Parts: sequence; C-alpha cells; structure tokens
Amino acid sequence: MTGSTDSDIMRAGCVCCTLNSSKLHMSNILSAPIYTTKYGQSYLGDSLHLLNCLASNSVDLVITSPPFALQRKKSYGNEDQDLYVDWLLGFAPEIKRVLKDTGSFVIDLGGAYQKGIPVRSLYNYRVLIRLCDEYEFKLAQEFFWFNPSKLPSPIEWVNKQKIRAKDSVNTVWWLSKTNHPQANITKVKVEYSERMKKLLKNADEFYTPKERPSGHNISDRFAKDNGGAIPSNLLEIANSESNSQYLRWCKEFNVKVHPARFPQRLPSFFINFLTEPGDLVVDIFSGSNTTGYAAEELSRKWISFEQEKQYVAASIFRFLPQESFWQADTIYNQLLTEEASGLILPQNRLLFEVNNYCF
Repeated sequence: MTGSTDSDIMRAGCVCCTLNSSKLHMSNILSAPIYTTKYGQSYLGDSLHLLNCLASNSVDLVITSPPFALQRKKSYGNEDQDLYVDWLLGFAPEIKRVLKDTGSFVIDLGGAYQKGIPVRSLYNYRVLIRLCDEYEFKLAQEFFWFNPSKLPSPIEWVNKQKIRAKDSVNTVWWLSKTNHPQANITKVKVEYSERMKKLLKNADEFYTPKERPSGHNISDRFAKDNGGAIPSNLLEIANSESNSQYLRWCKEFNVKVHPARFPQRLPSFFINFLTEPGDLVVDIFSGSNTTGYAAEELSRKWISFEQEKQYVAASIFRFLPQESFWQADTIYNQLLTEEASGLILPQNRLLFEVNNYCF
C-alpha cells in the first residue's frame, strides 16, 4: 500500500455558531469537531450540551442506541438501572426541539432483568410511555431487532439454571413529533420469499384471486412484481461483524474496540426508510460511529456525539481510505492526545456545512 501525504489530511478550526442574543439557547457555540468527512462531523462531549447548539427544526432523523440499563457496570458508561429512565428522558426536550415536524426519533433499547431475580425490567417500556405521555412524542411504530447471533444471556438464568430462553431481541421505538413523519417503506423492500418468486413466475398455477375467509379480497394485482416485499417490523439482523476495516485496524494497532456496536444494517434500514439523500442524521450516543458511517455511505449529512475520546478517535478507522493504513495509527493517537482542531479527511469536496444547522 502507499500512504497518503501529509497534505492529504488538513486541520482547520471550526466555530459553527455565531452569537445572536435573539436566538441564544444557553450556549450556542459548537466547538471544533474531532474530524470531518464529506458528509458529516464527529464531536466529542456531552450530548445534551452539544444538542443544545443545534437549531430548532433542523434535523431529519435522530437515531441512537444509548448505553443500556444493565445491572453490571460496562466500559461504555451505562447508567444504574434505577436512575436510567430519568437520565435518558433528560434528552427528550432537546431531541424534540431539534427535530423537524417531518423528522423521526429512533431509539434502540436492549432488554434487561431486575437485579438478582429472573424477572424482566420494564425500563424500555417506561421510556416509551413517558416519551409519549410527558413529551408528546407519537409512536409511529414499534420495531423489534432480532439478533440470531447473540450469545446466550443472562448466564445465570439461561446457562446455569436453564430457566429462561436467551435474550436476543431489542425493542426499537420509532417516534415522531407529528402524525405524518417523512417515510417511504418502498425504499427498504426485502427479497421475495421462494414461494412468492414461484407465484410471480407462474401466477396461474400458484394463485387464484378470490375473497379469503378473513374477508380480505385478494385481487390479481397480488401477483404483480413490485421489485421486493414490504418488510415486517421484525428486523432479523445478525450482529456478527468480524472483518470490517474498523475491527481489522483496531486489532492491528492494539486499539480497544467499542464493546456494544450495533450492525450497520440497522441504522441503514431506518436512514433509507425515513430520510432522503442530503437530509441530516444525528446520533447522540455514537460510540464507534456506525450511524455516521451508514449515513456517509447513503449520502446523508450526519453529526455524531460521543463523550468517550478513545471511541471517537478509533471511529476514524471507519472513514480513512485504505491507502491511509500506514498513517492510521499516527492519526488515531493524534486524535486521542491532542485538542480537537477539526481533522478533515481527504475528499474531492466537502458537502457538509454544520453552520447551516446551528443557531
């Protein structure tokens, strides 16, 4: 491989918001991002403060997977389960403020057990109910992410005592400010089943239009090839990433991998479903920045917030071109040790201008 020259990677300061007393919302200065790509910017800091810097009605999609309410403390900073719901709901007013009326808020929440007993916690349902009752979000639809590759857990109840099935489904709440957020399910069609493929190939042999016992009148239009099937709200996506550039380079440079990554297909589904190219996607707990990378690949503008510097620095591996391999370790350590000054990845032109989304 050939390495990039020093001129390929530039540094530039960024002050995205100008003080305006008529629009002042606490503090409206967003400091320099850790790095900038063609479509987005990654920021280090407290998400609540950083959200406060964004203008009202400026975001098309907030999608995030916050640290879960687990009983054992994790390295990614999960809150104690008893305090979790109040902590997470503290972000709700700012999320609602920055969303457009056509925007959506998608939140992935893993399940949990009550401490010391084989009884499920209801924290994720309490989050949903309070978001709707207290903050007047609309539940556009509930989704369930089924991860078939998830290891059996919790160990005590599943592996040792063998009195519970393994926990392999997360609840994913799709919320909105209004009754009709932007959405287009035809952009996330799935492959037809084998039976449907046979029907489309020879409809007369496999299908007879008629009224079903349920009362549904299935017409001959049912045999029309629409390029794919409408997906269900059960999303089967294995979280089995093993050979991505992010993982390879973390291993190569002995960098700690974020322990709670979600698969790229999950944010990609909702980004495709709920936004258009050029729309703005925000992740307030970005971790290794899977959401930002998914948005970049889909030509959406993005902003990511993360308070753990090592995770922000390592997430650069997702975006560096392969030919930067020989510089990647140096770049990572610079991001880890220096004050943020806006590393700009080499691109033909930057399409993202964060000033447009700030006060």
